[in-house]
Amino acid sequence: MNIGEIAKRAGVSRSTVSYALTGRRPVSPETKQRIQAVIDELGYRPNAAARALKEGRTRTIGLVIPPASTRLTDMQLGFVASVVDAAARADLDVLLSPSGGEHDRSFERVVTGQRVDGVIVMEIRLEDDRVARLMASGLPFVGIGRTRDPQGMSWVDIDYETLIARCVHHLADLGHRDVALVNRSAELVAAGYGPGHRARAGFDRAVAERGLRGVAVCCADDAQAGQACTESLLAEHPELTAIATVNEAAAAGVYHALARTGREVPRDFSIVGVAARHWAENLHPPLTAADVPAVELGAQAVDLLLGRIADPAAPHRHLLVAPPISLRATTGPARR
Repeated sequence: MNIGEIAKRAGVSRSTVSYALTGRRPVSPETKQRIQAVIDELGYRPNAAARALKEGRTRTIGLVIPPASTRLTDMQLGFVASVVDAAARADLDVLLSPSGGEHDRSFERVVTGQRVDGVIVMEIRLEDDRVARLMASGLPFVGIGRTRDPQGMSWVDIDYETLIARCVHHLADLGHRDVALVNRSAELVAAGYGPGHRARAGFDRAVAERGLRGVAVCCADDAQAGQACTESLLAEHPELTAIATVNEAAAAGVYHALARTGREVPRDFSIVGVAARHWAENLHPPLTAADVPAVELGAQAVDLLLGRIADPAAPHRHLLVAPPISLRATTGPARR
């Protein structure tokens, strides 16, 4: 059923029906009542565009994700799913937009095209051009992650510095003296990727506090890279007995490398990290890890964004989480 049929049955013009639905021009109460009676009889529902015109909003939020050419990690997919679910509960649609390189045009269309009421940005760098662009645009936005100086924005984030420090302290408590950090890719870290830099800071701090010998390496986000990276680490540092990691996509490769070199986990070698819970639980053996609450953080990001949309002048809100380490089956006492 369309507006033309409603206009015909109500004895008015199409434009009158449109004005009655959107409120852009006054329509007499009697005419509105006649149009509404036809709508009720036919069970007509105005489309999203008409509702947007009436409300002055699109009822759509943008979610800016890493480039489409990049394989999203399990944790990143968890954040995407949680944002979409939380938005649906608020009767909102989600427009996914990749960013970076040739995808920056897509991001610019989201910012300037009046397609969305607000934006959630993922994978934030310490110095992030997207954040600066959104601040300049005045479009309400929230970060999953934060910049180096994040006071001028609302955000939710994982406290990678604290979590990796806790991982190192856990290993030290088990007697490990030679430990390694397997970080995210060298390209991400060089670009100022916040979690990578904060994880390194937490690792260096905890190693110094416990008087350990530590080595940190970058690793691409896949199992093959994880295996190659770990084999190289063990060849150059055979004294290593433990690894802490923030690279869940490489974790399976770390396992393979240890098995190939004859190291049994956790008898001969320990692994601990920061990862999505179901990912950690489905590894064999299950990974001891700080479980990232992606569902809760995605929902919190949507809630913060709705607050920004409703009142752009309200004070910015921040949520930094540091979940406890879930002890599973990959850490044990260091072998002497």
